[in-house]
Amino acid sequence: MPNIKSAIKRQKTAKVKSERNKAKRSELKTVIRKYNEALTNNSDDKQELLTSAVKKLDQAAAKNLIHKNTASRRKSQLMKAMNASQVNQ
Repeated sequence: MPNIKSAIKRQKTAKVKSERNKAKRSELKTVIRKYNEALTNNSDDKQELLTSAVKKLDQAAAKNLIHKNTASRRKSQLMKAMNASQVNQ
């Protein structure tokens, strides 16, 4: 346990930020999972889910939650899966 006041504050803010980042990362995974489920079930709302997943990835990259190249790679994978599903129909 730190004794210095600023160190106590840093510890507290780090805990708050890590919990917030954990929640955002979980939310991101949920959106991507819902899109993948809609894709496998050939649901009608897969296009809206794709746009929301891409938006969440962009927001996460902007907030340095994930690296921008990681966001780009994941968006590419989602688009590729969408195009493959449209070809198979």
